[in-house]
Amino acid sequence: MAVDIKNLNHNQLNDLISKAQVRQNELRKEKVVKLREKVHALIKAEGYAFEDIFGSARGKAKRSTGTVAPKYRNPANPAQTWSGRGKRPHWFNDALKAGKKEKDLAI
Repeated sequence: MAVDIKNLNHNQLNDLISKAQVRQNELRKEKVVKLREKVHALIKAEGYAFEDIFGSARGKAKRSTGTVAPKYRNPANPAQTWSGRGKRPHWFNDALKAGKKEKDLAI
């Protein structure tokens, strides 16, 4: 299929380019799938498992996040605490608006 691009206007040319990019991405994905299948077949033919070659974790290892000790406590309700990380809780903002200071709410 030969396309004479000299006879296309601006919109037609942009449409052709976008369709070509979509098709290019589709072809790349198909090639990746075929390559992955070949690699798995080769590993299996040699008598190994994927995990033996590449390890059990696929992708990046996730960092474990532990809990952080609370730094502030709500004087009206001692069960409500905040570590000082992330978005401020409503009770913390309300206490600040009422005239309290951060050090007054510190544990």
